[in-house]
Order: sequence, then structure tokens, then C-alpha cells
Amino acid sequence: MIKHILPQLNIGGLIAKVPIIQGGMGVAISLSGLASAVANAGGIGVLATPGIGLNEPDLKTDFIGSNNRALAKEIRKCREKTKGLIGVNIMYALTNYEELSRTAIKEGIDIIFSGAGLPMNLPEFLEGSTKTKLVPIVSSGRAAKILAKRWMDKYNYVPDGFVVEGPLAGGHIGFKLESIDDPAFSLENLLAEVLKVTEDVQKISGKKIPVIAGGGIFTGADIKKFLDLGASGVQMATRFVATDECDADIIFKQAYLDCKEEDMVVIKSPVGMPGRAIKNKFITDSEKGQKQPFECPFHCIITCDVVNAPYCIALSLLNAQKGEMDHGFAFAGKNAYRVTEIVPVKTLIASLAGEFSNATEEQLKGKNP
Repeated sequence: MIKHILPQLNIGGLIAKVPIIQGGMGVAISLSGLASAVANAGGIGVLATPGIGLNEPDLKTDFIGSNNRALAKEIRKCREKTKGLIGVNIMYALTNYEELSRTAIKEGIDIIFSGAGLPMNLPEFLEGSTKTKLVPIVSSGRAAKILAKRWMDKYNYVPDGFVVEGPLAGGHIGFKLESIDDPAFSLENLLAEVLKVTEDVQKISGKKIPVIAGGGIFTGADIKKFLDLGASGVQMATRFVATDECDADIIFKQAYLDCKEEDMVVIKSPVGMPGRAIKNKFITDSEKGQKQPFECPFHCIITCDVVNAPYCIALSLLNAQKGEMDHGFAFAGKNAYRVTEIVPVKTLIASLAGEFSNATEEQLKGKNP
């Protein structure tokens, strides 16, 4: 059998050897351990910024400074471990969005991925820097069109790429509850929408804009499918939780191994967005109206209803990351129940490449019986 190699991914002149972006996972699920391992394996490793400063001693007295310091530390740790490509995921809904973006750019991060709202003003934080590339995360062609027009009109800046994230993704999902299971909002359809927008923008700008598909992608065959549909790469998060290098506690990873298909649920997050997670007692109790007492000295997410929230989303996710599942829960993609083992990142990517090659060979056989 001929070995078919995964193609490279080019984002603004930055070349990843394999077209796989490891999705940013917070709180503290994807830090320098996981991100650097993915970069060393040829993909793009991504640090998650939500709650990145929660373990800093002065968090309550200096929310902005502690988070900036923690982000800078993680970026520098990555640079010590890899020469590969490193990105950060910065949610537009974070109250310290601007400060984190400026810190990442100052530290020379390769790529900023930004979603959870439209990052309309992100290019202004570059202040002339050309090192850091900007890749918005969108969930519709309309969003991509609005954002591209805004960046070009106000900043003369063309997006370096788009991640289009479908409704099978884990964590906070950019869809209304009634749209999540609607076939009209499938990743395949959303990808086609965003590709049409980028085609139009490319004609105007002359700049190549790769589109990366994310949400529910699980196998090498899935990667091939979306590359065949026009994507330049894929974003995968759930698969990278069950790796040796993932920064979460082993108990958190075990939740992925133990879950069943019926455990994959969509919850109402305190930040006002649906979220996909693995059902556990913490989630069940909160659904019954049991409130988890907490203090909120920082209000980290703009849309969070601090007064009426049944629990603090940031602290609950950090508890889970530490393995304290009685006091938190795990966000996860729709296919998390299919995870069966914990492996090194290098092994996972090699496995995905093998599946991609096999799928390519099967496709060729079908065309040439």
C-alpha cells in the first residue's frame, strides 16, 4: 500500500508539517506541556488563556497582571520546549481580552486564535508587528464576512485564516440550543459558507486565506473528508485530552475513557452560552438548582451572570483540571465517548496520519477498481 502523507498547513507564511491545530482548552487543559508536544509533532500547539492566572498568588488583588504574567510564563515555557508553531486561544468574551492579546503579541506568539464573539478590533493590538498572525474562530459565513470587511476597512488587515467551528465541538458552542442538532448547521455546510466568503476576500486582497474545520473531527478519515471539502487544515481538541502530555490530571483524562455516548450533554453555562460536557454529579446537581457558593472578585467573562450563576465556571473547570470532579466537570466534544486509551501526542498524530493514508488509498481504489 502506498503511504499518503498529510499535507502541510500554511498560515500567513507559517508552515506546519501536518494540517492539525490542537484546539485551545481551558481551564489549564492545554498549557505548555500539551502545546509544545503538538508543535514538536508537526502540528500547531495552542495555549488556552481563560483562567490561565487562577493559580497565581495575587489573582484577587491584580487580576490583569496575574493573568498576563501567567500567559507570558507559558509562552516562554513553550519556547524552551519546542521550535515548532505555538498559538494562543483568546476568547473575545474575556474581560481581559485586550491585555492578554497584547501580552501574547509582545511575547512573539505565532498565532492568535480568537472566538466567543467577533474580535472586531484585534488587529489594532499588533501595533505594527508582523510576526503574530490573526485567525478568528467563526460559526457562520456571515460572521466571517462581517469580520473580514471590518478588518480590511478599518485596519487594512486581511485575516490570516479562519477556523470554522461546528456544533459538535466541546466547551462553549457558538450556536443557539435549537440549532445544535439542526443539519443545516452541520460543519460541512458551515465550511462551504466560509470558503465562499474567503474566496471573495481572496479575489479582493490577493491573499491566500486558509480555512480550518473544527468540531467533531476524530479520525484521519475525518481529516481527509474535510480537506477534500476544501479545508486547508483541521482543529482537534478532544483527541488531545487523552495524551500523556495533556496538562490535565489523570482523573480528568479518565473521565474521557469512562464516558458513554449518553453522557455527552449540552448544558446551559453561566456565561450565557450552551456548552458540551461529560455529564456527572456536579452537572446533575446544578441542573436541580443546587447552587455552589463562590466569590467573584474579577468577573472574568463579560457575559457571565455573576449574581445568579449556580457556580463559577472558571473555578469549576479548574477543579476538574486538578482531578476534583466532585467540584467541577469536563468539557468535551460530541465524540469523546469514542476515546479508548491515553497515548503520547506523537503516537496520536502518527495514528491520524496512518488513518488519513488508508482513507486516501481506499478512495483511490474506489475510483480505479
